[in-house]
Amino acid sequence: MLNDIVILNEKETRGGFGEGILEAGRRNPNVVALTADLLGSLKLNAFVKEFPDRFIQCGIAEANMIGVAAGLTIGGKIPFTTTFANFSTSRVYDQIRQSVAYSGKNVKICASHAGLTLGEDGATHQVLEDIGMMKMLPGMTVIVPCDFNQTKAATIAVAEYEGPVYLRFGRPKWPNFTAEDQKFDIGKAQVLAEGTDISIFACGHMVWLAVEAAKILAEKGISVELINIHTIKPLDEAAVIKSIRKTGCMVTAEEHQINGGLGDSIANVASRECPVPHEYVAVMDTFGESGTPKQLLDKYGLTTAHIVAAAEKALSRKK
Repeated sequence: MLNDIVILNEKETRGGFGEGILEAGRRNPNVVALTADLLGSLKLNAFVKEFPDRFIQCGIAEANMIGVAAGLTIGGKIPFTTTFANFSTSRVYDQIRQSVAYSGKNVKICASHAGLTLGEDGATHQVLEDIGMMKMLPGMTVIVPCDFNQTKAATIAVAEYEGPVYLRFGRPKWPNFTAEDQKFDIGKAQVLAEGTDISIFACGHMVWLAVEAAKILAEKGISVELINIHTIKPLDEAAVIKSIRKTGCMVTAEEHQINGGLGDSIANVASRECPVPHEYVAVMDTFGESGTPKQLLDKYGLTTAHIVAAAEKALSRKK
């Protein structure tokens, strides 16, 4: 099963969003795109060309964009707000909390350039705590797809889903390996490989690195159950419990702070239902810095080698 997972090409996940919102717009005339002066960066050009009357340029006024989006839902529109992940969350958290989450508005908050792989723009733009911020809001769905094809599918699914959503994706070209014609099931974990020795749960860009790690571990005779947790909230608790009861230990891998992200969500479930040795691959309570995506992933411990090492450590703790 692992050997069947191969790179189809390398594409930006934000490009998957661009194609996804275009298709969503074709399917539903109520889909509207808003941006905070980042039309090109969020790959909205094709949508704007086809649906110029369903696009709102809000300028560098992110808080206002959230308010406009919340208002549009009252008239039955399905607004997609777009900007960098840092500006999508930290800058406008109060507006999201009050005007979207508390009010249960059908706003889709679409956040590009998330995590360290934003790269050279540095720490002020590399939001690493956004998953935690957004998953704590009651009623907020949090989705972190792993590649171009899955981001496209997720964007289409989000348009059909009723309720507030945070959709997180990235800037760089990245291995694209999931099926082009996939159906995206919100809240349903994707089992990429079944195994018996250890469970590896990953999201976003880290899923491909986990695939590479699982193949290395397989060469060492270690059977890995590899699961893509593309929906952080609502979490597929049944899939998590089933896997760790079988394997008895686990690793979580995410391009996010160790506090508040995927690892914490998985640990919460495990502590209640099936405590097992757990190792984290995440940013260890620090801000980022300027550098290429590869340099930053190496420095902050988010690589294939770090996932392999974490797996071997978790296995060493297994009773």
